[in-house]
Amino acid sequence: MGQIHASTRAESSALHIGRGKSGERIVALAGNPNVGKSTVFNSLTGLNQHTGNWPGKTVSTAQGRLRREDTDIVLVDLPGTYSLLASSVEETLARDVICFGDADAVILVADATCLERNLNLVLQTIEITGRAVLCVNLMDEAAKKKISIDLDCLAVSLGIPVVGTNARHGDGLDALIDAAVSVASDALPRVPYRVTYPKAIETAVSILAPAVADETGDIINARWLSLRLLEGADDLFDTLGVQLGRDIRQADTVAQAIAAAEGVLTDAGLTREKLRDALVTTLVEAGETIARDVVSYGDRDYTARDRRLDKLLTSKRTGIPIMIALLFGVFWLTITGANYPSALLADGLFWVEGRLGALFVWLSAPDWVRGLIVDGMYRTLAWVVSVMLPPMAIFFPLFTLLEDSGYLPRIAFNLDNFFRRACAHGKQALTMCMGFGCNAAGVVGCRIIDSPRERLIAILTNNFVPCNGRFPTLIAIITMFFAGGVLGAFGSLVSTLMLTGVIVLGVTATVLVSKLLSKTILKGLPSSFNLELPPYRRPQIGRVIVRSILDRTLFVLGRAAAVAAPAGLVIWAMANIQSGGVSLLNICAGFLDPFGRLLGMDGFIVLAFILGFPANEIIVPILIMSYMASGSLTELASLGDLHALFIAHGWTWVTAVCVMLFTLLHWPCGTTCWTIGKETKSAKWTLASVLIPTAAGVFVCFIVAAVCRLLGLV
Repeated sequence: MGQIHASTRAESSALHIGRGKSGERIVALAGNPNVGKSTVFNSLTGLNQHTGNWPGKTVSTAQGRLRREDTDIVLVDLPGTYSLLASSVEETLARDVICFGDADAVILVADATCLERNLNLVLQTIEITGRAVLCVNLMDEAAKKKISIDLDCLAVSLGIPVVGTNARHGDGLDALIDAAVSVASDALPRVPYRVTYPKAIETAVSILAPAVADETGDIINARWLSLRLLEGADDLFDTLGVQLGRDIRQADTVAQAIAAAEGVLTDAGLTREKLRDALVTTLVEAGETIARDVVSYGDRDYTARDRRLDKLLTSKRTGIPIMIALLFGVFWLTITGANYPSALLADGLFWVEGRLGALFVWLSAPDWVRGLIVDGMYRTLAWVVSVMLPPMAIFFPLFTLLEDSGYLPRIAFNLDNFFRRACAHGKQALTMCMGFGCNAAGVVGCRIIDSPRERLIAILTNNFVPCNGRFPTLIAIITMFFAGGVLGAFGSLVSTLMLTGVIVLGVTATVLVSKLLSKTILKGLPSSFNLELPPYRRPQIGRVIVRSILDRTLFVLGRAAAVAAPAGLVIWAMANIQSGGVSLLNICAGFLDPFGRLLGMDGFIVLAFILGFPANEIIVPILIMSYMASGSLTELASLGDLHALFIAHGWTWVTAVCVMLFTLLHWPCGTTCWTIGKETKSAKWTLASVLIPTAAGVFVCFIVAAVCRLLGLV
């Protein structure tokens, strides 16, 4: 791939992809989920995938630029989809870009280990355009499973170029891009394989296609468009109307042809529902026929290993316990692994703070200016970065390793029944898992849910699983009040075990609140969806680390920093501005104290949660600052000192329990609220995302505190 040079961008202002220069070729990259399409994209462009949304659609896509010989190419990575018959947002976007995106060629990525299933999308696409290339990826995995594919025979059968690849190692990618350039440069598109439908459908299409061709010209394949007209794909014709400036269904010739064609279908007993079933059945049977001629199996039991693993990982008896054990392991690695780098990072950042303070002294700046900028903005930002970055840098790669290995879809499978009973979506399990790293990332991940109602439920409840920003508070309280007497490695295990218990409580709250929402303000039945269990694969550790750090860790950290820095100004001002000799911080805490006592806490704790809205990482430092009246964020030398400070201010184990519960259940941080506003484009639902968990947290803490008082435990 030495002759390919690339750069990437993630934005577009329309379905038409802008050409940066004359002669540039646009190539769309399409395929089913889990076929290695993103690996093909990243390997061709030489860069990691960066995503952005198409206008009006909460679906991610990406673009990359590369050069092959003397040809400049824009590669557009479309969202993974199983079909172009548009029953989801992803399918609609992929279909519209292929139809109207002005692409010179389409690369269709298929999995060599399950080619028959992938041919459904291939056949649908070549019905639209003959400018297509089939990339049969994962040839190495097929060879391991003793599957052989006659690529030449497949190319003849489909009537388009076929290239075998192993994108992980770059094998075949030069030939793939050469084939795409050749197809894009052809003066006339090739004539690919044409699916033959039942006689009545073919007769109806022959009546309708000429009228459609007269109205649309060569903007789109008239035969394919006629099938969609008969099927009733209204959203497609809305998009086509925008492209043409008119609705072709209103043309007299088309309207008459539709009536005649529908008459033929009616006489054959084909309603729209039966017509769609007939179309899908014919496509599947055509794919089976083609695959039967080109694929041979040296070992029919090639999936035995995957089936054995699935029997263990997805069974009713062992699936959930193993999932919890893996969750325990990920958290233990995150907790134990983040301590040392977090301390080093804090030392470095606070060393810089000392130099900044000295610079302001040298500049003879007023104390209040130095306090606002150094003790306020910079120190808060340093706290957030030093506490948040190491856990994210560990958690996100571990999470991505589970994703790349094929295990995350199994988690969704295991939890699907729980969410279905809550009238929610099974894919919410995946977005919930993403929330463990960062709730903002989990909210963005809700785009994978097709149903707007179920996507909104997932967004509103994502905050019930604690992000890594809440882990430090939970871990510190668990260690000080519950695991402090256990020494060595066992102390870490006890802390992790209790943290896992808190996580399970958060998952339970997610399911319960999802059901409550689905029965009240977001009523509806759960939708069906295709959940593919991909084959288990060995993750690419290097690529995983780079992608998770660049695409997730730094993205989330950047948003958190943008919110935390100005918050530092507010915190410092409240701690240092006084009225009648009392700081605004103490005045506000005194006002909140009666409410805090009802919840088993105190006014300083409630105020720390409020001021910690920009970033959960600063809640404990704010609390320390408030108790010590230090005027700026402060860190104590050890958890023992912190425990003594809390005990001196009236903390008991009941206080610790209530603080942990409120940490788990309170409002989302500023970064997550910002993200929810961006995703929902609604102030109402953003406010709801704050009120729902807060109400849950207040209710639970009030009940726990009241019961403990009745039992004389406080």
